[in-house]
Amino acid sequence: MLPRTYRKLVARRLTSNFREAAELVEVPMPRPGPGEVLIRNRFAGVNATDVNITAGRYYPTTTPPFDLGAEAVGEVVAVGEGVENLKPGDPVGTIRLGSGYAEYQLVPARHAIPVPEVSPEVVSLLISGLTASISLEEVARIRAGETVLVTAAAGGTGQYAVQLARLAGCTVIGTCGSAEKAALLRKLGCDRVINYREEDVARVLREAFPDGVDVIYESVGGALFDLCLKALARHGRLLCIGFISEYLTGPQPVTQPRIYAQLIAKSASVLGFFLPHFVTHFRTHLPRLFQLYRTGKLHVAIDPTPFEGLESVADAVEYLHAGRSVGKVVVRL
Repeated sequence: MLPRTYRKLVARRLTSNFREAAELVEVPMPRPGPGEVLIRNRFAGVNATDVNITAGRYYPTTTPPFDLGAEAVGEVVAVGEGVENLKPGDPVGTIRLGSGYAEYQLVPARHAIPVPEVSPEVVSLLISGLTASISLEEVARIRAGETVLVTAAAGGTGQYAVQLARLAGCTVIGTCGSAEKAALLRKLGCDRVINYREEDVARVLREAFPDGVDVIYESVGGALFDLCLKALARHGRLLCIGFISEYLTGPQPVTQPRIYAQLIAKSASVLGFFLPHFVTHFRTHLPRLFQLYRTGKLHVAIDPTPFEGLESVADAVEYLHAGRSVGKVVVRL
């Protein structure tokens, strides 16, 4: 028997301050119509971009209220007429705006992704794993023998970029900001770990990789982006998958020479990546990620700090943005 109501987080105002934007509300329990499924969420992934969602940067309309969260895993609890590929009890995941920070969600059956299990590890493989897999293979087109630099390498998506680049036969460099994160990166197979609190990143790259870096998986932005641009090798590709250093403040204007001078001199490229633009690649990359995880070829690092219930989501988002997380931050619902 389903409850009559459920709880979810909605944004009541537009701001990059997640705690100020989010409100916990109780709403009536929906019933699935034709072609729909009702899902009980069990785990929700926390992403740096959650503050972009509360700021209204991703929605077609920026008029609150709107639902929060971007990814979750759980089980089907009810199906509507005409749904034949799913049944109550099936483990599923979702990747869509407004899907994660709710106890239940009603979605078209085609948006429910069959997953091997309901676990923090599986929710981590959705946005974070897919971002690394699709961007490195389909956009940056990494090749065996290349050198790959991953910034924020011990984070939710950086951990996958490190491992997938290694599996592709690349030499991998990873940056991080603590001894604990450095230990994780060595465990994941990083060939060179740079703890930026103990070493100068620019000097290490200049001395250890004098010919430059072939591919850079960059998610920090700001001064580190500028440094990475200078570190590119001839024909190098800088893959920009985010800029967390400016999410809370918004993009910052800069006054410096335009980057095309650096790019042309090396025949280099800067490539942007936004996961929703690559939905057609989910069907090939996600099963591959699940297979790598099941066979032990892909390690999934989940941050050990417990976050329980929707009341803890704001704490989890702030914890991530404080730079304290080691691996993927997940909320248990």
